[in-house]
Amino acid sequence: MRRFMMAEATKHDTVFSQLGADVHVINSLLCYITFDIEGTEISYVYNINKKDKYFLQRIEPYPEPAGTFNSEDELIDTIKIDIEQFKNAKNSNVFNDFVKINKCLSETIRNFEDLYLYYNVPHETIDNIKDKLDSIQQIIKNTKTSCKKIYEKKDPDTI
Repeated sequence: MRRFMMAEATKHDTVFSQLGADVHVINSLLCYITFDIEGTEISYVYNINKKDKYFLQRIEPYPEPAGTFNSEDELIDTIKIDIEQFKNAKNSNVFNDFVKINKCLSETIRNFEDLYLYYNVPHETIDNIKDKLDSIQQIIKNTKTSCKKIYEKKDPDTI
């Protein structure tokens, strides 16, 4: 199996190199873990490379890259906090709405990418989309300042 995988990696290396890419084949382990929090699956995928770096991404209930970590402890702490936060958020009456909105936002990102990669979009449309996004960002910031913080072990990463 390993020999087949290396042959596939060599084939990919060749194809991407011909396209102009700088290819680095990194031997690593890919790990997939899942948690069940009261009927909601929380799943992650992470890889461990030979330099002991960990790249983590949450897969379910919606995709969210979590970053690259320098140690196993950082990776584990990040997952522990994420699980604690989901357990806490699961108590909310609007938890399912939050998950639906996150999934919708992820789909919107993909839709927007398809829009600009496949179509010649006029400036007015881009400006309209940007205005709507600015409005959503403002709603999020205003909500943060007007709501009680419910998780105290860590500060938010982005707001």
